[in-house]
Amino acid sequence: MAGSENQKLKLLHLYKILLEETDEDHPLTTPQILERLAAKGIRAERKSIYADLDALQEVFDVDIVRSGRKGCYIASRDFDLAELKMMTDSVLSSRFITQTRTTELVEKIRGLASRYQRRQLTGRLYVADRVKSMNASVYNSVDTIASAISGDRKISFRYFTYDWRKEKQYHHDGEQIVVSPFELVWDNEFYYLVAFADGTKSLRHYRVDRMENIRTQTKQPREGREAFAGAKVQTYSKRMFSMYSGEEVNVTLRFANQLSGVVIDRFGKDVILAPDGEGHFRMSATVAVSPQFYGWLFGLGADAQILAPADVREAYKDMLARVAAQYGEPTSCTAPSGTRR
Repeated sequence: MAGSENQKLKLLHLYKILLEETDEDHPLTTPQILERLAAKGIRAERKSIYADLDALQEVFDVDIVRSGRKGCYIASRDFDLAELKMMTDSVLSSRFITQTRTTELVEKIRGLASRYQRRQLTGRLYVADRVKSMNASVYNSVDTIASAISGDRKISFRYFTYDWRKEKQYHHDGEQIVVSPFELVWDNEFYYLVAFADGTKSLRHYRVDRMENIRTQTKQPREGREAFAGAKVQTYSKRMFSMYSGEEVNVTLRFANQLSGVVIDRFGKDVILAPDGEGHFRMSATVAVSPQFYGWLFGLGADAQILAPADVREAYKDMLARVAAQYGEPTSCTAPSGTRR
């Protein structure tokens, strides 16, 4: 009976064999295919294999190349090897995905390649030791948020950060925060939710891996559509540096010409760059002024300068002075209370 069932599934088994074991460098001959089918308890003849290959090509549009005596192989798949490598690297390098889920996803991606191509994907685990998210429920969180957005409903959740003891510190004394979710934004290797907050009646953003106990408010439709539409969320991450909030100000900056690529990467190709003296250009953009914005500028060194407004320029100078003051006279290191030396 089992053999009879296998015979009925011969075409599917053939397709699976071709998917898993063939590529351009590893075709299978007809005798090899017959041998593999026989190992699964399926009897077949050469002519039936030819007919099955025709069916896969003509009826199911499978891209099979037949190379005479060399055999046949699947020439194209939903994802080619370069695309699979890119997806694997993206998963491995993402801090948003936990280490356990990273392993699971990489295995699934490898399953889309032939067994020979999988070897090239397996050896790409060199970034697996980087810092990963500690929140294993992020996938469910994203799904819940997306469903609430499509269903036009509010959500509630608890929001936390970590202290130096690696203990969770909850905002609002651990009370549920109620917001109207509008968009999920990927920025600086993390997912953020852009939402209209009930408490402040303003547009806010939250790191998804720091949201927990997310609940859909089934009887509460979303609010804040006007604020969301006016914010032009497609430019949100350009204004926010590492998604840190701050007063949004139009700043004028001056850069050395060699930083044009850095500026375009940060603000997009639509930003206007104007010549400003020998070897420099200036540009203006609306940014959320925060320590992270200043930190980005500092990383560019003397080749980046704030021209206006004056109060932002002075705030940056003050921050630089405070940092420089810490590197004056050496001070003794004092460990935090309760810390072992």
